[in-house]
Amino acid sequence: MKIAPRDADRFVTKPDPKAVAILVYGPDAGLVTSRIKTMMKTVVDDLGDPFRIAELSDSDLKGDPARLADEAAAISMLGGRRVVRVRGAADGLSKIFESFLADPAGDALVLVEAGELGPRSSLRLLFEGAENAAAIACYADDRGSLESVIRARLAAEGLVPEPAALQYLLENLGSDRGVTQSELEKLILYAGPGKPGERREVTLDDARASVGDNAGLSLDEVIDAAMDGDMEGLDTALARARAADTNAITILNALSRHLAQLHLASARIETGSDMEGAIRSFRPPVHFNRKNSVQRQLRAWNRKKLDRALALVLEAEGQCKTSNQPDTAICGQTLLRIAQGARAGRR
Repeated sequence: MKIAPRDADRFVTKPDPKAVAILVYGPDAGLVTSRIKTMMKTVVDDLGDPFRIAELSDSDLKGDPARLADEAAAISMLGGRRVVRVRGAADGLSKIFESFLADPAGDALVLVEAGELGPRSSLRLLFEGAENAAAIACYADDRGSLESVIRARLAAEGLVPEPAALQYLLENLGSDRGVTQSELEKLILYAGPGKPGERREVTLDDARASVGDNAGLSLDEVIDAAMDGDMEGLDTALARARAADTNAITILNALSRHLAQLHLASARIETGSDMEGAIRSFRPPVHFNRKNSVQRQLRAWNRKKLDRALALVLEAEGQCKTSNQPDTAICGQTLLRIAQGARAGRR
């Protein structure tokens, strides 16, 4: 089953019982994680329960393909349905899941996390086409969905943003659902909850004091510094991102999404679009402060170079999930290589 974006949030709160395995994928790692956890809670109250939750990686399954069925068929020591969570899935696991879906074992809910998967992805096509599976895509919030997320989270604490505060939040959040939720939690802590039965107004000063460049804009600073070959700026931007607790996977996901956007924009230019028109195609839209940088990137990076950069980023993401090296080191080395490539291209 292919779950339409408009139905995704409703589906994850009450997954279709016919779906024995559900794939959640896309560039918004925070949203992927959020939806996975929401579905886990429909089965298990305590997400730290080791008897009812099995955690597997792609390397676990590649090394022992039978383990998926074994974990799905296992019975909890204390009773209750189990969850099997598979992290870092990719097309290399398609045959394993094809075999499992053809003859499912046990009654566990199998939840599969993946990064961005193209329309031709064998894993994505398998889950979309199977009657006993489902696939949910997770892309960065557009303006409308971001506003809904902001209003709903604040309303849950008796808060409502004034128009200027809402505008500020819309401009500074949205690159990743996990980052957005984290920043909103800081805003709620700073502003304080409203009184029962009342709505306390969140002001622009509240928003500025708690949500600043350490949110979505810090990711943009990292990306633009790397793509511009600005070594000094990259060091500063990475320090800011780390100070804001932005993890390596979030940075790499944001960079891969930006590279894909540049690739599409380059293709538009090659087919006759002007620079402004190509930049207007970005989703979410490019902040006006970044337009000059994005224009430089489109001039400096052709599609072949963008392909190589994207391959580096995807390789780094895989290493973060499977190797014993620190994620921050892998991410930093990858950004440095991309920045060096940008500088070499200008010589």
